[in-house]
Amino acid sequence: MKRLILLGRSEAGKTTLTQALRGEEIHYYKTQDVHYYESVIDTPGEYAQSRRFSKALALYTYEADVVGILCASNEPYSLFPGGVAAQANRECIGIVTKIDLPDANVPLADRWLENAGVSRIFHVNSLKGEGVQEILDYLLAEDDEQQ
Repeated sequence: MKRLILLGRSEAGKTTLTQALRGEEIHYYKTQDVHYYESVIDTPGEYAQSRRFSKALALYTYEADVVGILCASNEPYSLFPGGVAAQANRECIGIVTKIDLPDANVPLADRWLENAGVSRIFHVNSLKGEGVQEILDYLLAEDDEQQ
């Protein structure tokens, strides 16, 4: 299985998605440092939101096979500039989280991720597990294609 690093603003759903991908019980946890797992790297949102810390994310992406750019479906603006995925030397996928919220705007989040240059977009509701298996299947399929 390929290792996925998750990047996104605070409260975008990175840690909840990490728990769902790992089959763990979902509970709130404020990520304050980078957490390495066998198939997922969970990063603090502050790293993506701070110019000072965002440089560290570039280094952490070298530990992953796939970069997952997260955007919650109810975010007021995109944190990621157009074409940012081109700066990574590995595949970047988009993940729209919180698709079940009443104020969700999934098409807008999709456009922001497309503008960022991701190769594929997944839609997830981590609390209910919706879309989680598709990401796992994708990470497993990527591994199969390399062999």
